[in-house]
This record gives sequence, structure tokens and C-alpha cells, in this order.
Amino acid sequence: MANPDVPAAGPAERELIVRLAFGSMAAQTLRAAVRLKVVELMGDSPRQAAEVAEAAGAAPQPMTRLLRALSGLGLLEERTPGTFAVTPAGALLHPGAPGSVASFVRMFTDPALIRAWEHLEDSVRTGEVAFDAVFGTDFFSHLGQHPELSAEFNAAMSQAVAGTAAVLPHAFDFGRFSKVTDVGGGDGTLLTGVLAAHPHLTGEVFDTAEGLAEAPERIERYGLGGRCTPVVGDFFRSVPGGSDLYLVKSVLHDWPDDRAVTILRHCRAVLPPGGVVLIVEPVLPETVRPGGAGTYLSDLNMLVNLGGRERTREEFAEVCRRAGLTLTSVTPLAEAAPYCLIEAVAG
Repeated sequence: MANPDVPAAGPAERELIVRLAFGSMAAQTLRAAVRLKVVELMGDSPRQAAEVAEAAGAAPQPMTRLLRALSGLGLLEERTPGTFAVTPAGALLHPGAPGSVASFVRMFTDPALIRAWEHLEDSVRTGEVAFDAVFGTDFFSHLGQHPELSAEFNAAMSQAVAGTAAVLPHAFDFGRFSKVTDVGGGDGTLLTGVLAAHPHLTGEVFDTAEGLAEAPERIERYGLGGRCTPVVGDFFRSVPGGSDLYLVKSVLHDWPDDRAVTILRHCRAVLPPGGVVLIVEPVLPETVRPGGAGTYLSDLNMLVNLGGRERTREEFAEVCRRAGLTLTSVTPLAEAAPYCLIEAVAG
């Protein structure tokens, strides 16, 4: 029976549901565009679909249909019938573009991540990680067994962190510290951004061998060989000492609370007097606000693929407390939304 207090659904509400149901199709359209190098082949000037098809080694009519779908998504613009140009949003699919998300798209539309989503219902019912059941191992072990996928994951994470790396150096008082350890820092995108902006700092990127695979090249490219060191290790066993700032970005949400506490406890164990653990992650509001769907979808992605979760301020405060840390502030990183700076000190 209809609730009289709820307005009746109309065409706009129906369109919303249809658009959401088509979401996986839109994602695979993006994937095809990246794998076929559509944006690279189109260049800066309008091109006919037949030309793009020939350059891509594709059939003309299906290519036209793909380009029209991309136009409908706002990534291309059909200037005249059969002639297309790249929009500013579409340009981000070019691997060489500033702010490119091409590797991010490739990774997050890869069957390795998508297959587990087919079992979201099971994960919601049981709380179990669907990825482990589908592939017979956990996500990061799977990456270790597939070097090409691991490299794609590293590239996607580098692209995902690039925006934060541009903002963070000027959004936090790094002047009071002397050395930074980026825990789970991957290829060093974030730390090299911080060190480049703060010449008095030295630092180290701490991660697994697979995670650090591209770090030495990036460190040398930024001329930071004398100030930044890659360190191989396992943050579930220990974290290297010697720093007064421990940076933990997009790491805790990969893991359930007990494992997140372990990571933070190891940071606490080597934290000197006056030292800080700076967590950089989204912070869920206490109640859902309009426009925040991406973070909640990320939360479900953690559920099905990794077993982690996004957290509220109180949930961050609790994992910090259990690790012997006190959460002292949460500051939205407005220019890199939805990320926040979560500062914690020895409790």
C-alpha cells in the first residue's frame, strides 16, 4: 500500500532507476574506449567515426555506435553526423593527459574487481568477502600472482592519489616535522608531492615489494634520491621507526577494524613524543547526505573485494583508541573531496 506521506514517483524518478540499472553498461563503455584508445586516436580535432575505426582496427558501424554512446555520456561531442570531438571530461581517458584516469578506469572495470560484485547479495547476507570465494585467495595475494594486474593496480592508485598529492602539501602544517614515513605509500606519488613542496623534509615510502615496484623511478624522476627512500616491509608486522610523522592514506579502508588497529598500533609503537599519525581517507557523515554516493559505493567495494570499510569520525576515533592513539582533529580536504585529514597522537 502506498505511503501517503511519500510523493508519488514520476518520470524523473523512473529515469534515475533506469540510469542506475544501466550503470554497469556505462562502465564497460568506458573500458572499451580506454582499451581501444579512442581518445588517443581522436586527438585534438574532430574526426569522423570511420577514421577512428580504421586507426583502431575496428569495424566502422560498431565504432560509430560506441562513439555515440560516449557522446551520450558526455565524454565526446557529435559535431555533425558521424564526426566527433573529445570533451574536457573525455580527455581524462588519455593516459598522457594531466589528471588522467585511464588506468583507474581499466582497473575498476577489470573482471578481477567486477566478478565479486556479482555476489554483493551474498556478502550483505554473510559479511564475507566475495572476492576470496570467487578467486580462491584474497585480493592482494591475487595481485601478487598476476604481475600485469598488479602493475595496473599500482598505476590506478597513482592516478587516484594524484589529486590529493597536489593539495595535501599545502593543506597541512608539515613545517613542524623532520621526517615522514608514508605507510602503504605505493609508488610514492603522495610522498614525493609532499617532499617537493617542503625541502626541509626527508621521507621513506614503506610498502610491499609489489607496491613499491615503480617507486624508485618516481623518486629519481623528482630528483629526491637523497631525501626519499623506498623501504620494503609488511605493516602487519611492523613499521620502520625514525619518523615524527606517519602518513597513512587510503590504507585503513582496505581492512576490517582489527587489521586497521594492527596497522595503527605499529605506527604508535614507533611514534616519538610529539609525533603524529596523519590518516587521509573519506569520513562518512553520521547520516547520508545527497551527492555522496561514490563513498558509499566504495564502501560496498571494500565489502565485496577486500573486507574493509569506509568509516565515520566515531569509528575512526575507536580504531585509533584501540591502537593507543587519540584522534585530535578531522579536517575536510575540500579541494580533494571526499578526503579528510584525520590527525591522531599518542593516547
